[in-house]
Amino acid sequence: MTALDLIGGIYGLNPKSRMLPRRLLSSAVKVASRRNFAAAAGLPVSEGAPAALPQEPRVVSSKVNALVDEIANLSLLEVSDLNWALKKRLNIPDAPMMSPGMMMAAMPAAAAAPAEAAAAEDVPQKMTFKVTLAKFDDTKKIALIKEIRNIIPGLNLVQAKKFVETAPCTVKEDMGKAEADELAALLTKAGATCEIA
Repeated sequence: MTALDLIGGIYGLNPKSRMLPRRLLSSAVKVASRRNFAAAAGLPVSEGAPAALPQEPRVVSSKVNALVDEIANLSLLEVSDLNWALKKRLNIPDAPMMSPGMMMAAMPAAAAAPAEAAAAEDVPQKMTFKVTLAKFDDTKKIALIKEIRNIIPGLNLVQAKKFVETAPCTVKEDMGKAEADELAALLTKAGATCEIA
């Protein structure tokens, strides 16, 4: 006897005639398979009466009551510290644990969170910088020309001299903040006055 024959016997229909709705068919297969398993295992097939709820109130120790009173009297910052300390002591990850149903309900809120974060970060932050040679000390002109030759590849001595004399001019652009600060310090040491923009 197959599950389809069993279903036909339960509902009085021929399941091979496709008269059963698909949803009804799948739930009937589940019920039939549970009953067959329970009967084979020697378990009672009927569900029986539900267990009664406990009638007596829960007795809590005085130690737990004292902890509850102390926690209830903590400030918000102290509760945050307690939360952090318990997570660290018990090795609990920071990620919240959610059931699949809660995750589905939280997905619209999670989709809105990046939009709010993007709105907060709309202020553009400068990522690339350029170093400009504003002016230079005439007494240190030769040292500055040599330094410009080292910084800008392919310049000969005459080109480096003309470059320095055309100040204000851009020495280098499209570099990070740290590299721009380093280059400006190098040129300042050689006798130049630099601007980072």
